[in-house]
Amino acid sequence: MNTVVLNLEPIAHLTDEQFYQLCIANRDLSLEMNAAGELIIMPPVGGESGNQEADLITDLNNW
Repeated sequence: MNTVVLNLEPIAHLTDEQFYQLCIANRDLSLEMNAAGELIIMPPVGGESGNQEADLITDLNNW
């Protein structure tokens, strides 16, 4: 799955609070917003990257 980038600036400018509320309303999505006001929808972690993330979490926990 690919990352989806939506440019919201032509129609709306989300405040931090509005973005927070959007994230709360869509907990199943991994949302980010960059400085240009673009909404980034990240794919779920899985496969090899999920394994790498699990290894990193284990390393930090053991440290």
